[in-house]
This record gives sequence, structure tokens and C-alpha cells, in this order.
Amino acid sequence: MSARRALRAEEVWFPLARPFAIARGTRVAIDLVTVEIEEEGRFGRGEGAPSGRYGESARSVLAQIADMREAIENGMGREELRATMAPGAARNALDCALWDLQAKLSGVSVTARTGPVPGALVTAVTVGIDMPAAMAQRARDILEDCPSTGPVPLLKIKLDREDVVERIKAVRAAAPGAVLIADANESWDIALLERVMGWLAEAGIALLEQPLPAGGDAALEDFACAVPLAADESAHVEGDVAHLAGRYDYVTIKLDKSGGLSEALALADAAREAGMGVMTGCMLCSSLSVAAGWHVAAQSRFVDLDGPLWLARDREGGAVLRDGMLHAPVGLQWGCGFP
Repeated sequence: MSARRALRAEEVWFPLARPFAIARGTRVAIDLVTVEIEEEGRFGRGEGAPSGRYGESARSVLAQIADMREAIENGMGREELRATMAPGAARNALDCALWDLQAKLSGVSVTARTGPVPGALVTAVTVGIDMPAAMAQRARDILEDCPSTGPVPLLKIKLDREDVVERIKAVRAAAPGAVLIADANESWDIALLERVMGWLAEAGIALLEQPLPAGGDAALEDFACAVPLAADESAHVEGDVAHLAGRYDYVTIKLDKSGGLSEALALADAAREAGMGVMTGCMLCSSLSVAAGWHVAAQSRFVDLDGPLWLARDREGGAVLRDGMLHAPVGLQWGCGFP
């Protein structure tokens, strides 16, 4: 593009509606980074959710974006960005802003380029780590918002090494008809997985995310797990699929790990070509992130885009959980909106 652009980036703080507890700790607020790229009076927006797991902070993400300012303002496109910048929250914010900008400059929606998307999706709603009885009550509270005529509810149970069986049994008893995903966030070892996988199967766990630490995937070679396994922290970019296939059944794709929608779509294609299933997830984020992730979620077997549901207040026009379905953030008009 020949026209001069203007790039702006800022940190935005969002308090959570309730504490979010996983194996790595508990959060009560999040810092997000919003990017806006202007060209010819049009604005493309993207969002990055810095992850401490990957050594990121709002400050470090803003610094990475600042390093790319000149190139972006001089017309760098998505593919050059993908080849130049490392994956992560900074590249995600820039890549998604470029997708949005291209749609608004051309009048061709992101949906027209990536394929049709539904207006609503079944999303997992997370039950954070707590005492078994409290987790059971949280599951019941979630189900109260799901009508009997709606889709089968999808719950994600966050776990660490403690009380694994007790927590799963408590949630299953509270939600006997729900589809359950368990997420250990790298907190187990192979011995614990072997010990509890029979219980997981008995409870009807549909998917177990990242039981072992990233980098410990070799322990799953030729391992016959009783439930399907998904690589989350081990799965970032298209090139990761080669060593994940045969060890995992699914990849969990998050735009902040992949570094944008461009890489996320490539990762999804590579996973399917390798015979693996796809799950789309997100960090704790606003609906600006979900608007971009929706295009991968539309191609996924499982969807976990409940990040904005944890916020005390989302962006105006964001995604809404209604009648057991997450409805697209049409009010944001990201990528020319959702048809």
C-alpha cells in the first residue's frame, strides 16, 4: 500500500467479574494492548493479551509494537509481518488490525476471505479451580443460564495436581448432561495422567488439554490415553504440528500464541492435514480478540471463547452469552462485521 499509515497502541486495564483460578495462579484483572492502524480515513483494530507464561507484559508488548512502527506505517503487510516478527501478543494485535484495515479499505469482509461463520457458537464456559463443592456450585450456576431446549452445555474444568478425581466427580454430578473438557495447564506428569485417566474416561471427559509441561510431549509418544488429548501450550505455530501429531489428538489454537489470525488459520490447516482436530481458545480478553478468533472457531470442533465473559465490563457491542450460545460481537464491526 502506498498511502501513509498511522499506528497507535495503548494499554487498557479490565477488572474481572470474579477471580480466575488456574494451575499457574489466580487473576482478578487483566492488562490488554489495543492497536489501531489508520489509512485513508479507515481504522483497523486489533488486541493482544500479554501472557506471563510466555514472559510478556503490557510494557513488553507495547515495546515490540513500537519496534515495528516504521515498517507498519510504511505499508508492511500480514505475510511480511508473519515472516519478520516472532509469534505472540504483539504480532497478534498488529496482524488482526491489518486484517480489519484491509477489510475496511477494500469493502471485502474477513468472512468473505476466510469462509462463512455462524452468528452464534457453543462455547465452553470455564469452571475455575476451587474446592470440589464450590466448583460444583459454579457448574450449576452456569447451567441455570442454559435453557432446556438449548444446545448441550460445554464446560471446561480447570485443574492442577490436587483433588483431580474429586473435582471432576463433583462437576460431573452437578452437570450430568454437559460436555466436559478438562484443562491441567501443564501441571501434571505422566504418572499422574496414567493414574487418573480411567476416572476421566468414566466421567465422560471429551477432551483433556495439555496435561504435561510443554517440551515434555515425548512422554506421550505411543501413549494410549483413555481420553482425547489436546496440545495447548505446546501448540503455537504451523511448524509445531510435525512433533505434535501422534502424541495429541487436537491442537488448541489461540491467536495470542500463534501471533495473529494469519498464523492461526495456517495452524488449523496443518492440524487437519495431519489428521488432528481443532479447538479454538482464547486468553482472558475482550470481544475485540473474540471477533478475530471467531473465524478460526467457525472451523473448529470445540470452541472456548469465554474470555470476555470473565470481564466486569466488556467492550461495547461485544459477544453475548444468550440461550446457551455465544453470539458474535456484531457491534464491534471488526472485519466489516459478521453477516
